[in-house]
Amino acid sequence: MSALDPARTVAELRALRALTGDEHGAQRLAWTPGWATARSWFGEQLAGLPVTREVDEAGNVWVTLPGASPTSVLMGGHLDSVPNGGWLDGTLNVLAGLEVLRRLAAEGTPPVTVKLVDWADEEGARFGRSLIGSSACSGNFDPALLGALRDADGVTLRAAMGASGIDIDRAPAARSRLADVAAYVELHIEQGPVLERLGLPLAAVVGTTGIERHRVTFTGQAAHAGSTPMDSRRDPLAAAARLLLEVREIARRGGGVGTVGSVVARPGIVTAVAGECDVLLDQRHVAAGPLAAMHAEARAAAARIAVEEDVGSAWEPILELAPTHFHPELIALCDDAVREIAGTSHRMPSGPGHDAIETARAGVPTVMMFVQSLRGLSHAKEEDTLPGHLELAVRAFDRLVDKTIAWAHARPA
Repeated sequence: MSALDPARTVAELRALRALTGDEHGAQRLAWTPGWATARSWFGEQLAGLPVTREVDEAGNVWVTLPGASPTSVLMGGHLDSVPNGGWLDGTLNVLAGLEVLRRLAAEGTPPVTVKLVDWADEEGARFGRSLIGSSACSGNFDPALLGALRDADGVTLRAAMGASGIDIDRAPAARSRLADVAAYVELHIEQGPVLERLGLPLAAVVGTTGIERHRVTFTGQAAHAGSTPMDSRRDPLAAAARLLLEVREIARRGGGVGTVGSVVARPGIVTAVAGECDVLLDQRHVAAGPLAAMHAEARAAAARIAVEEDVGSAWEPILELAPTHFHPELIALCDDAVREIAGTSHRMPSGPGHDAIETARAGVPTVMMFVQSLRGLSHAKEEDTLPGHLELAVRAFDRLVDKTIAWAHARPA
């Protein structure tokens, strides 16, 4: 009899929520004590399993169940959250993978090695750069460039990683971790409304949208709020506000999405016109051409607004990802697994970014599975999925892992 217990996964998700959340939502921001608490708790859940646990040079946690072959199938997720985040984003991936490992270990030695990775800083909520740990493994991580990224308090990514025991200059060495990986599979909540609207619990994900993420800095002149006439102001915050509205219209015209997620004005006091303003801009589209066009429009709009407001403007790239397409054979396996467990499958792209982007960029055959999100909400305390759908997802993901193991075992060495 199978040792798989999807209800246990739901119970563990609730336990982690109670441990690392509050009335505002999940508090597991990467490189903070809340995140460390979650990772320590996860390590405790591995007790009694015939697995090893290692932390790589980029801060990713690897759990390995040895198989008859060193060729491996990799499951992945992340325990970090956005501030005031949801209880399922990232954690479902990790804890569903844990349940699959339990079942496989109970049945003996699998034909290939099976690994579970808890990626470091998937969210990018603190420094604006997502997929930190997985990009180090894919070879798309530049310590010199990324180490200078700063959070709202001025702390650099280099310093934050160092405080967690990770030397950012050594992070690219984590690339060796993907050398023996034949396939990567990831379960995730949808984070949108599509499956709920279709009345379906699960879907096979065909790929992810492209992302252009930049910091736009407008520089004007700080001045007294009371003595500076309106026609004499060089106000970078006014430029930022105008860009925000332009970004919305650019996205609507281009058929994608555009978000200004943060605006930080300095000196940030009510009695002064701002002298400098940082804008975090995120643009996404399923196709590379329209995404490039949206980005070009945003740059042109910012340049025009800067002239009209008599301020300077500068762009700093934070994350640039082309649309990603997953492996067709693994998509078919995922389709089959969903259909066998839920009766009906659906194929769809992902609007949010995921660590699966980086494994695919590294050349690892990759696929994702989605489970329905209630009201399409995520990155918020209201994030939720029906318990019955969560259990279905664990069963379907377990089925996908079995199919992927067989696929990887049958591939030529």
